[in-house]
Amino acid sequence: MVVPAYQEEASIPTVIPRFLESLSRQQRSFELIVVNDGSRDRTGELLDELAAREPRLRVVHLARNYGQTAALMAGFWAARAPVIVPLDADGQNEPDDIGMLVDKLEEGYDVVSGWRKDRKDSWLRTRVSHAANRLIGLVTGVKLHDYGCTLKAYRASMIRDARLYGEMHRFIPVFTSMHGARITEMVVRHHPRRAGQSKYGYDRVLKVLFDLILVRMLQRYRTKPMHFFGKITKWSWLITAACLSFAVVQAVYSQDPWKAFWGKAPLVGVMFFLLGCFSIMLGLVAELAMRAAYEFNAGRYWDEVRRVNFEPLLADLPAEPRTAEQELRSPTLEKLAR
Repeated sequence: MVVPAYQEEASIPTVIPRFLESLSRQQRSFELIVVNDGSRDRTGELLDELAAREPRLRVVHLARNYGQTAALMAGFWAARAPVIVPLDADGQNEPDDIGMLVDKLEEGYDVVSGWRKDRKDSWLRTRVSHAANRLIGLVTGVKLHDYGCTLKAYRASMIRDARLYGEMHRFIPVFTSMHGARITEMVVRHHPRRAGQSKYGYDRVLKVLFDLILVRMLQRYRTKPMHFFGKITKWSWLITAACLSFAVVQAVYSQDPWKAFWGKAPLVGVMFFLLGCFSIMLGLVAELAMRAAYEFNAGRYWDEVRRVNFEPLLADLPAEPRTAEQELRSPTLEKLAR
């Protein structure tokens, strides 16, 4: 389970023990990873205190506040389990629902999305969220009732290699669908916030709209951005041809052909011609950027200060020194001896 936390000192002392208690009852092995997203309050200190008493709690401290998407990605990359379930640190998600989501995942799905059908937020926030969910489903074709619900179950293979940035965490199901993920959703419980303050305001609505444009662009033209800009160029040059044709016809039937030709139509045509040229250049730049990203992109844009309760993987351990006898038995030396 991955839990991003930012400025949640009022919730951490009760929410994290509650998560551990719930996970312990679910008859499955688990790891609880909390990512402290550069909190300036006592969130990091409280997490360290809990981790000192509970070795099953693992903490990743980021150098500064990078945002929820980066915090989730840091947790996804640190996770070692085959199934990853993100959860908010504010206590509004119900950890007892995790078992239900994982059971559904085992039926053959790759993503099981939580749906806060009985959401315990303000009426306006709920209405805005419903409208945003409908819009996202209409534009992307991935129909979900609740994109904003953090509580989801993912197969780790679907998201561990994801390259998400900005505010893209709400679109994770869309990105997994681009890789052929089988997605479903289930109703989950939702609780009112009992401590701390929400970090989300209505100014995020505009960000969602901008992100949605980018997601749609990536959905259709992720590997062929030149095709998108090529369409702009095609229509721009068609309008250019239409404007010039109109100017020629106007000049033919005018008493002053020269003056009629150099009216507004040619100027509009030149503007659209230049737009087409700019689109071609932007398409080439996008192609180069895409290819550079595919050839070399670790995808990591956050810095970690330290980790707590993470045991090194076997591959990370230094190799034991070989004895002289083992060195003599090495295949390379045996070949040289022969």
